[in-house]
Amino acid sequence: MARDLLVGVDAGTSVIKSVAFTAAGEQVGVCARPNRYRTVEGVGAEQDMSDTWTDAAATLRGLAEVVPGLAERVAAIAVTAQGDGTWLVDADGEPAGPALIWLDARAAALTAELRASPQGRRHFESTGSGLAACQMGPQLLWLERHRPDVMARAATAFHLKDWLYFKLTGDRAADASEGVHSFGDFRTMDYAAATIDGLGLRGDLLPPIIDGASRTGSLGRAAARAIGFGEGLPVCLGPIDIVATALGAGLYDRERDTGCTIVGSTGMHMRLARSAEAVRLNPDSTGYTLAFPVPGTFAQLQSNMASTLNIDWLVDLARGVLKQHGVEKSRTDIFLDLDDHVLKAEAGTILYHPYISEAGERGPFVDAAARAQFHGLSARHSFNDLMRAVYEGLGFAARDCYAAMGPIPPEVRITGGAARSKALRVILGAALGTRIRTSKREEAGAAGAAMVAAVATGLAPDMDTCIDRWVTPTLDEAQDPDPALAGRYNRLFPAYTAARRASAPVWRAMREARDADDREAAGWRMPRGDQSEKENAP
Repeated sequence: MARDLLVGVDAGTSVIKSVAFTAAGEQVGVCARPNRYRTVEGVGAEQDMSDTWTDAAATLRGLAEVVPGLAERVAAIAVTAQGDGTWLVDADGEPAGPALIWLDARAAALTAELRASPQGRRHFESTGSGLAACQMGPQLLWLERHRPDVMARAATAFHLKDWLYFKLTGDRAADASEGVHSFGDFRTMDYAAATIDGLGLRGDLLPPIIDGASRTGSLGRAAARAIGFGEGLPVCLGPIDIVATALGAGLYDRERDTGCTIVGSTGMHMRLARSAEAVRLNPDSTGYTLAFPVPGTFAQLQSNMASTLNIDWLVDLARGVLKQHGVEKSRTDIFLDLDDHVLKAEAGTILYHPYISEAGERGPFVDAAARAQFHGLSARHSFNDLMRAVYEGLGFAARDCYAAMGPIPPEVRITGGAARSKALRVILGAALGTRIRTSKREEAGAAGAAMVAAVATGLAPDMDTCIDRWVTPTLDEAQDPDPALAGRYNRLFPAYTAARRASAPVWRAMREARDADDREAAGWRMPRGDQSEKENAP
């Protein structure tokens, strides 16, 4: 039987998926399982490494039940996963402790110190990526200070996809998209000793960087038994999930400059840099520069912390009011006709900053105290006006992010659940002043990983050919921006950026007040004798 199928494994924050594709890029089967992590110490987020491997293996076994003859037809497996985080193993390959995932913010104070130091700027200029609490470097520093027992056991520091690749092949390796943005120099596409030393870290923890499109591992005996595939099957280490998704959704186009926006719970905005010289480093030291699976190219990334979470918040607010009056509505019920109501509301009468996350904002500026806000409200505004403002806020946030990376691309490809919204596409295109093309690819991340495997195994001669087969047919026709709406948003955007800059002192003052309230509340709850001046308080 011909080896004519490729499997992409995509281990996200909430779901782990294994997806089968033909050599031409047609999706023929998927198996998914929920991913699990736990919140600790308020802002910590940990994941059991063994459970994650067990769940990933289960999706591969389940995929074989969905696709007849998969084990005999599969040519290669490729892995991608959620980015950043820290997955430590000991010399025997066993977990040194629970993984810290990208949601873990316990290194926030350390990160703020690093960002404010000269080393923070040097790190940015080398890696092309701003320091953040979600990254392996600051998390390793936090572990050294607070979990020295874990660090004493650690022999290798993986990211999640590296861990899954290790479990499949037994090889300790990293790929350039994560290795370089964490500890390297994007110009050389390798680790940089000065960057590692500048963070005060052990360089011996880092596995060698490999190119998954040209070097494959082999499925090991234990892993083969665990997933039901043949020992020796080629396994490819794919790029970080953001890059894999951008590849599958159409960031690269050899004929035109393009961008890619992932519209999900968070907003990911990428521009393609065709050389190291084309990378634009901003003065605020924010964003990421990620190696892309086309030789010599990079995906520059800015990410706003909350995207569709803002829509969810306002929808749930309406649902709560309806419920108080005995009317039950699901999010889906309200979303079904939201597009029409949003597009009928008057444009640009309210400004909204979409910083609804309790973690603040990370792109194109970093401020943990940042919070969502409306400007320009009046008594004439309705719920639909507020919802339109939220959509427009997401468009302005995308523009804010793209502007930090250089000129806005003339065409932006969009993917993610909310990309199906006509209102969002119209507003995003006008806010950016650019053409919008929607990717119809259902599993762009897994597809991007599988595309790397197609090149590595020779099922595609090169990535350009693979993109022609896998990506181009999945892109809808480009939609030009509405010129009148684009003009209105162009006039409003300076007010959007001015308002968010002017609000920073207000956010800080509000945070300080909340912190003071929390300290006072904690003091009142202390046992008798711990605060003598409050012992007789009523």
